[in-house]
Amino acid sequence: MQIKFKKFNKDLPLILPEYKTAGAAGMDLFSSSEEEISILPMQRKLIPTNLILEIPEGYEGQIRPRSGLALNNGLTVLNSPGTIDSDYRGEIKVLLINLGTEKFNVNYGDRIAQLIIASHVKADIIQAEALSITERDSGGYGSTGVKSGK
Repeated sequence: MQIKFKKFNKDLPLILPEYKTAGAAGMDLFSSSEEEISILPMQRKLIPTNLILEIPEGYEGQIRPRSGLALNNGLTVLNSPGTIDSDYRGEIKVLLINLGTEKFNVNYGDRIAQLIIASHVKADIIQAEALSITERDSGGYGSTGVKSGK
């Protein structure tokens, strides 16, 4: 599958996403901010990538956190996964939040998130008077317990 990328800002260089290993599911996204962006604890910032992309119909882009940033710095994607629809043609920006205890600085070229391309289906939306009965029924949060059934 091909995903086409182009620059949002023609005056900035384009840093294409990249898979870091042969088995990587996600391609790294890079900050394109010309100025350092500081994210204080519990603060959120929108980080530009200078990317516009074309995703084939029937697929979506999912912006997800980078595990190292989450573990080491408490930095994560706030609306994870962030969805990029196949008909969106604006700049891809990443909404980061700092859940850590120290300020985190994002600089040009820093890897800030990862992009996964995933297939999806469109559901036929139907109003119904009744739904099928299941073992769980309407049991909500915590209804299946915490401990192993062993």
